[in-house]
Amino acid sequence: MRSRIFLYLFIFSVLFILFQFMNAKKAKESYDAKIDNLNKKLTEQEVSNKAIVDSLITTNLDLTYFTLDGDEEAISYFEEQGYDAKKLSLTISDQIIAQNKAGVDNPIVPFVGMEGNMAVNKVRLLNHKWIIADFTDGVYWGQLFIIYDVRKDGVVDFEVEKSFLYPKN
Repeated sequence: MRSRIFLYLFIFSVLFILFQFMNAKKAKESYDAKIDNLNKKLTEQEVSNKAIVDSLITTNLDLTYFTLDGDEEAISYFEEQGYDAKKLSLTISDQIIAQNKAGVDNPIVPFVGMEGNMAVNKVRLLNHKWIIADFTDGVYWGQLFIIYDVRKDGVVDFEVEKSFLYPKN
């Protein structure tokens, strides 16, 4: 009787171990399939991300083409005159925006504010001679094309070459 109990216990143990082995084998195959699938998706995402990054780099280069920072000739022009192009760019932008005063139109904007005061919002230096700027009074808005010159004494002269006020819709 005792030997039969040990025999049944032994058979039960072998069956249990066999069941656990098969279950673990199926689980491992399932996990391996999931890992392979995730690795495949990861590879696809890396290729997709590389294409997106390349596209963003190209777009960034295109967007910075007409900026002072992207124009080596303009930077060299300022450096030959003894100016740091980066600092000068910030100074010029600040000079234009600093002309925005409460209750008064910005004098560089050739339009009178109809719904408020005309103020310059954004300034972009294109090169060592040209600036584009965006202005608004809160309802109406437009753009300026400004020619500037940095004199020997460091004073910056601005001349609005062209301006455009968008019609209200």
